[in-house]
Amino acid sequence: MNTLAKIGFWSIAALLVCVTPALAQTAGDPINAAPLGVGLTVIGAAYGIGRLASSALESMARQPEVAGNVQVAMIIAAALIEGFTFFALFICMQQAPT
Repeated sequence: MNTLAKIGFWSIAALLVCVTPALAQTAGDPINAAPLGVGLTVIGAAYGIGRLASSALESMARQPEVAGNVQVAMIIAAALIEGFTFFALFICMQQAPT
């Protein structure tokens, strides 16, 4: 079993373990999915920025003469990912029942 399959398996297992308490509600209680949405948003953003930084550092190592351009593009892309993450977190928190 390769590493990607192991990571995927354990990610799904952890997700199912975390979802179980959220779904164990009584009939009258609303399901609060905001914490699950926040968790998935943060995991996705961290994964995206990690892949972005990994690719940028690899390209800078292969071609050091374009390191400045790659760094600027990486910072702009990371800022866009963070902006979308904050927007998604805001939406998740607005959907939480009070």
